[in-house]
Parts: sequence; structure tokens; C-alpha cells
Amino acid sequence: MTGATAAGRPRVLPDDDAGRAVAIEVLRAGGIVALPTDTVYGIAVALTTPDGIERLFHVKHRAPEKGIALLLADAAQAGTIALPSADADILAAAFWPGPLTLVLPRRPAAALPEALTGGTPTVGLRVPDHPCARALAGAIGPLPTTSANRSGEPDALDAATVVAQLGDAVDLILDGGPTRGAVPSTVVDCTVTPPVVLREGALGSARILDALASGARGGAS
Repeated sequence: MTGATAAGRPRVLPDDDAGRAVAIEVLRAGGIVALPTDTVYGIAVALTTPDGIERLFHVKHRAPEKGIALLLADAAQAGTIALPSADADILAAAFWPGPLTLVLPRRPAAALPEALTGGTPTVGLRVPDHPCARALAGAIGPLPTTSANRSGEPDALDAATVVAQLGDAVDLILDGGPTRGAVPSTVVDCTVTPPVVLREGALGSARILDALASGARGGAS
């Protein structure tokens, strides 16, 4: 499927109710949609799209051994994908919606493509603080999403940068203006105790540690 215009440029629509409705149709048809989040622009496919994860890797020119996170509509969707964790619950309560990706053990019954997780028994989950991503995930289900840039290039902070870097390799771009953030989410591994910060992004490690300490104190009271 392609959403390119006659001039070879991708279709760009405003990030509003009408644009999101078109994006949902494109995702259901197996297309790739670029969308704004609270950190940087991302590209997403429906989880059920055959070879959809591989298409995201191809668009980004990215090595396939790296997993891709799922954007969620809300924290409740996490339970359908991953096994619970007390530490993850503390961090989700403190920072979701927001720029925090939690790595959790994947639920054995969850039908997830191996390409999504890079062959590991874990999965990255995030509830972004942006209505676009949450609306699409609410309609489609958890969305495999990665940053909307070619590997090694700067993160895309607006729709024009997505067009410049990815061109008609994506089927639709939702233009929500410049992103509020400028760096990707912080990634925390909650499969170990204590949790480990794998990538420091929009949230500093000190805030993660403070939230865990406060949550532990609250649970002991």
C-alpha cells in the first residue's frame, strides 16, 4: 500500500479527528503512519499487519535485532501484553501518560511477532502524553512504533523532517506541529530488581529512582 501523492511525496493531513480517522483506515489496511507524540515523531503499523515490523525496520534502515516498543491507549492495555510488576506499576502510576518506556516480560499468551521483541521474552510499553497516539492505539490496539527518522539521523520533531528523511516510504503523515519534547522516552528494564535504566531520555535517572523509593515507602506504610 502507498499513500504517496502524484509528486512522489507522502500524504500529509492535520492531526485532528478527521486526520486520525484516515490514519486508522490506513493502519487497518496495513499501511505505515507517521504521527506526533509527546517526545518525537514516530512511525507505526498495526500489530496484526503481516511483516509490518519488518517494514518499519526497512523504512528506517535499522538493524532488525533491536526491538520495537508498543504505544498504548492507557495502562490497562499493558495487562493484555505483559506480565505485571510491582516496580512497573509504581513507575506507570508516576509517569504515564508520559515519556517512559517500561520493559516487561511478555505475556506467554500474547500473540506478538518475534520481530517486535528482537527474539527476547520481553516487550517495551509506553502510554504517551499525546492524544493522537492514544487515540490510534485505542482504535487499533497496541501500536508498534519507532522514531520517524532514518537510523543515525536526527530525531524528527516536526512533520517536515519526517517528509525530508522518509519521503514516500510512509503512507500517511499526521501533522501535529512541532513536538513538545525533543528527546526520546527514557527506557527502564523492569524485568530485574531493582529496575535498570537502559536509556536515559526525557526523564532523568534521579526521577526514576525517587519514584521507586517513594512507591516502596508508600507500600510499606
